[in-house]
Amino acid sequence: MKKHKSIVASFIILLFLTSLSSFSQSIDSKPNVILILADDLGFSDIGCFGSEVNTPNLDKLADNGLRFTQMHNTSKCFPSRASLLTGLYSQKTGYNKSYKKPMSNAITMGELFKMAGYTTMWAGKHHSSELPTTRGFDHYSGLFEGASNHFNPGKQRESEPAPAQKNPNRPWVLDGKVITPYTPPKDFYTTDAFTDYALGWLDKQDAKDPFFLYMSYTAPHDPLMAWPEDIAKYKGKYMAGYEAIRQARFKKQKDIGLLPYNYPLSDSNFQEWDKLTKTQKEEEDLKMAVYAAMIDRLDQNVGRLLSKIEKMGVAENTLIIFLSDNGASAEVVESVKGTGEIGSLSRWTSLGKDWANVANVPYRFFKNYSFEGGIKTPMIAYWPKGIKNQDKFSETPLHLIDLMATFNDITGQNYPEQFNNQNIYPMDGISFLPLLHGKDIQRGKPLFWEWQHGKAVREGDYKLVAYKDKWTLYNLQLDPVEQKDLSLSHPEKFQDLKVKYENWERENSK
Repeated sequence: MKKHKSIVASFIILLFLTSLSSFSQSIDSKPNVILILADDLGFSDIGCFGSEVNTPNLDKLADNGLRFTQMHNTSKCFPSRASLLTGLYSQKTGYNKSYKKPMSNAITMGELFKMAGYTTMWAGKHHSSELPTTRGFDHYSGLFEGASNHFNPGKQRESEPAPAQKNPNRPWVLDGKVITPYTPPKDFYTTDAFTDYALGWLDKQDAKDPFFLYMSYTAPHDPLMAWPEDIAKYKGKYMAGYEAIRQARFKKQKDIGLLPYNYPLSDSNFQEWDKLTKTQKEEEDLKMAVYAAMIDRLDQNVGRLLSKIEKMGVAENTLIIFLSDNGASAEVVESVKGTGEIGSLSRWTSLGKDWANVANVPYRFFKNYSFEGGIKTPMIAYWPKGIKNQDKFSETPLHLIDLMATFNDITGQNYPEQFNNQNIYPMDGISFLPLLHGKDIQRGKPLFWEWQHGKAVREGDYKLVAYKDKWTLYNLQLDPVEQKDLSLSHPEKFQDLKVKYENWERENSK
């Protein structure tokens, strides 16, 4: 009898220790998170979303992860970044109008991960007036504002031409210290430098401790500038012209399963290639070659990050998310030119609407528009330990506001109602963590957009969208490229969505 009791007691102790071990492992197995944001990257600009640009590292993430075909941003840089960081529509923080203010009544991702015991790091672009090191980030280095010269954001260096710049005094930050202007060494290039900052921090990171790394690259935002060896890979490839490249991308999107074979292609709005002169064609080819080279270099740096986490032994339990802040840009900077060749530090060149239309295949319009070409981004999620169905596609409509809710779900945090003596808005988004685990999610409420002249609301398959207050209605299930306006044939749906948008706009204005 005593022997039996001893066996039972031993068994209970063993169960207890096993549960403790399991509990300890669950605590110790918090995933690392790397969030990679591109700047002005179009929906079809990377290989695994249809591009001819060589992006083997991003393609590897896609092949071993999950691709999202309906992830949306705000169509503009700083509102997108504010929504991403806070999980709120930018209207609640006032970042739909200006970035020169605090993000009040909100917490940032840095603060969320910090509360969860993570080391928090941010390299690259901010486009705000608040130092990240005052908002939950242990480390921050990069461009404090919008766009800068990629080779030299500061003063002219010895034996070099003057750098083409919109603003020669762009503030730069090196580990929390603001430097204005910042004149780097001659081997500097933004995309490489941002990765250098991150690798330096990761060198000091204990692999047993979880980390959150936000990589906010400025590629391929203008000025179009790239290393000559990267440009050489693509020079001449775009002499086929806008339509040929666009059709090749559209075909690839279908061939790889990104889009179904019955998916429509929007009407093009670029000029006829054959009407360009030989000189104009060569210039257009070079512009797109530099743009492609910038994306190529971005992918190379993603490869550097992947190599680093593999050497650290943490790749299996690191969630990597890649996406863009808005669609490809048709904006052209006319105030700054320079005298150098396209792609060099002394020449500011913009992509323009013709190639931007190609970059956003198969959708209409560009950055600054609330049509799909302006607000839809390629997104990849990679997490060997956490993603159930790899090399798959998710068609669930998502928004940048959903990132915070997802990370809150992953960290298991209790989202605060108050922080730093401020009342905190509840998150606007929903967690898409179930999608990573092969399950469905239901939003249960519309999605909204508003930036400058662009406005939109989506509920289910229907989307009401405006530019300069001209409203049109689409059924995205039947017409995903927004070409058949249903305003007259569906007046009740039109009015219902318009009222919902107006109520949201009134409730969220700040």
